[in-house]
Amino acid sequence: MMGKESDCDGVIPLQGLDKGVLLERLQALSSGDIRWREHRAFALVYELSDEHTAFLQEAYGLFLATNALNPMAFKSLRSMEREVVRMTANLLHGDTDVVGVMTSGGTESLLLPVLAYRQRARARWPWIKRPEIIVPESAHPALMKGGEYFDVRIVRTPLTADFRADVDAIRRRITSNTIAIVGSAPCYPYGVVDPIEELAGLARERGIGLHVDACLGGFLLPWIERVGRALPTWDFRVPGVTSISADLHKYGYAAKGASVVVYRSMDYLRHQFFADADWCGGVYASSSLPGTRPGGAIAAAWASLKAIGEDGFMDNARRMLDVSQRFKDGIRAIPPLEVLGDPPVGVMAFGSRDKRLSGFAVADFLGERGWHVDRLQHPESIHLILNPGHEHVVDEYLEDLRAAVAHVRAHPDASLEGSAPMYGLVARAPMRRMVKRNVLKVIERLHSGAGDGTDDATHLPAPLLRLMRWRARAARLFGR
Repeated sequence: MMGKESDCDGVIPLQGLDKGVLLERLQALSSGDIRWREHRAFALVYELSDEHTAFLQEAYGLFLATNALNPMAFKSLRSMEREVVRMTANLLHGDTDVVGVMTSGGTESLLLPVLAYRQRARARWPWIKRPEIIVPESAHPALMKGGEYFDVRIVRTPLTADFRADVDAIRRRITSNTIAIVGSAPCYPYGVVDPIEELAGLARERGIGLHVDACLGGFLLPWIERVGRALPTWDFRVPGVTSISADLHKYGYAAKGASVVVYRSMDYLRHQFFADADWCGGVYASSSLPGTRPGGAIAAAWASLKAIGEDGFMDNARRMLDVSQRFKDGIRAIPPLEVLGDPPVGVMAFGSRDKRLSGFAVADFLGERGWHVDRLQHPESIHLILNPGHEHVVDEYLEDLRAAVAHVRAHPDASLEGSAPMYGLVARAPMRRMVKRNVLKVIERLHSGAGDGTDDATHLPAPLLRLMRWRARAARLFGR
């Protein structure tokens, strides 16, 4: 309502409120967020230390008002971005021909290669009217998003038993419309590294590009290798790898809003550039998706890499190996749980060998104990992304996990209570288009005046949910 001072939602007050009061209110608002500072979350936040976070805030603040849209106006940002790209290229064993740009995060670093490979295909193979990029099922959904945005068909292929990309399946799906292949190092769901060398050989045979999604591993796996852990080769040492994405705000421990996409040469990068010379406002050009780019994110990323240094990243790698192994050993010691595949470090998923034990019910129990739990489908499992700080909670988490397994075994109906049936039924819903349609409706609610949408979590019509609950109970009762 205009003309009346109010501090209710959606109303700008007639007079500015006290800044101290507002900061207190912000603090109160954050009290309902996940408890990441207590290391009870396993996603979304990547923290090296409180000291490092405070340093990033200072570095970001120095460039808070700057804008990398015009590199001529803010030469400092251009200099720092060039250094960040060069440090990334060197870390990933790229030569002096490797080029790239900083982006706002992993999603943009995956959208841009879809665009670049499409534009490159238009220039080289103009007869391809419906370009395709082949990805394993474990590839990040940002690639599917890029496919929708840029009218590229993203072809999903099955995984092998160890949850890695199936090279033979990808080979069979290549057609005259295929313009690129994607592999992960590691993939987000299971933390395993795809067979990049084999995929690269396939890409070279067909004369197409290979993008490696190393958003998670780009600033971790190189250091893991340096401290002595054997890993499959996945970076620019592999002929045929033509581009790599790596998130600075993950294991590069930069502030949020910082990632890098690098290409083997300008022959690839130039195809993601945009320029308009006919606008009445003057010549407009950009190297990535946004126009305005916050300088603080660039400065904080540069500062993070410089402040941690090789010795700091090596120490972090050792800590990450240790905490990852403690979690893996502890999970495997709780029958019938198993870690899926062979994730080298940092990211993993675990489920149950006994299908009668509901992993989603286990997740509900852990949630009641104060843990923020991410769930995976296909197969039903629990997801972990680790940071060094998780070394302080390994024993507590494993104790609660043992209690969760014991509780669900003693209470088989737990799979039909709480959020477990919702997750289980959505994962097995036969009408995937209906699920997608209802998820989109939830997003509509989040961005409209109809409510926040968070309570509408089932994503499925009530009659279908009732039918599927009945089927799930019947299947358990009759042992199927």
